[in-house]
Amino acid sequence: MSASAHKPVLLVTSSDLASQAVEMLESFDLVYAGKNPDEGTLVALCEQHQPVAMIVRFGKIPARVMDASKKLRVISKHGAGIDSIDTAAAAERGILVRAAAGANAAAVAEHAWAMIFACAKSLVQLNGRMHDGHWDKSTHKSLELQGKTLGLVGFGAIGQRTAAVGLALGMRVMVFDPFVSNAPEGVEVASLDEVLSQSEVISLHCPLTSDNRNLINRETISRMRDGVIIVNTARGGLVDEEAVIEAIRAGKIRAAGLDSFHTEPLTGEHHFTGVPNLILTPHVGGGTTDAYVNMGTAAARNVLDALKQ
Repeated sequence: MSASAHKPVLLVTSSDLASQAVEMLESFDLVYAGKNPDEGTLVALCEQHQPVAMIVRFGKIPARVMDASKKLRVISKHGAGIDSIDTAAAAERGILVRAAAGANAAAVAEHAWAMIFACAKSLVQLNGRMHDGHWDKSTHKSLELQGKTLGLVGFGAIGQRTAAVGLALGMRVMVFDPFVSNAPEGVEVASLDEVLSQSEVISLHCPLTSDNRNLINRETISRMRDGVIIVNTARGGLVDEEAVIEAIRAGKIRAAGLDSFHTEPLTGEHHFTGVPNLILTPHVGGGTTDAYVNMGTAAARNVLDALKQ
């Protein structure tokens, strides 16, 4: 879509945006970068259209992309995680960075629980066995979650929803979050080491920072309970992928569910191919119809509010 001369341009780093968000942005010319745009495409579009704002769904936004538009004032993430945006570079240039915090919380928490249940009940494996003509009733034993400990790393909107389900299931719920000193009744605030070493199920719900990269690694896995379940619906950089593969093959990790990865997209043959007891989804934890609308409208609102400043 080409921009007209009388409206400021807003660049959307995807091929679409919820219609509700588009209506909110009627005072802008919207330029869509297409599905999974690379850095070169984004630079070229910024040079051509000089957007005042960006809504970031896919792709990374380094300094080179920002510098391609002299008019850029705000970068609004279509979601909660802003690790794909060079926030330090944005701050140096006086460009505001905003996230749609909480807009996809329900969707991601539900996805985390879908993975936890699938890991605990061996749903993927049993389904495959049934389709292959087997009947494992006399030999299979799954994991009952009642009475087990759920450890959450991160206690924002997603972590809080995940904790509520754990409590409803009769689980002990422990959380580590350096920015949280108290929690709702029934939820224990603990150290990271306590959460990792005492939990039968560990679910990650924190942003990726320089301090927690590869938080799940060989050393931290060694301190976990034997047969632990690990689920990551946050950021791929939180998990040392080779360490998880080794621990699954060794039986230290009972099962794992991963929705995000160091390298995305993860396609074709890759190091996870053929690893047992490992459930993979293509970073779609927040990919529900409702969340798509919520994230789009929140991102649009953040643009409008930022440009008023």
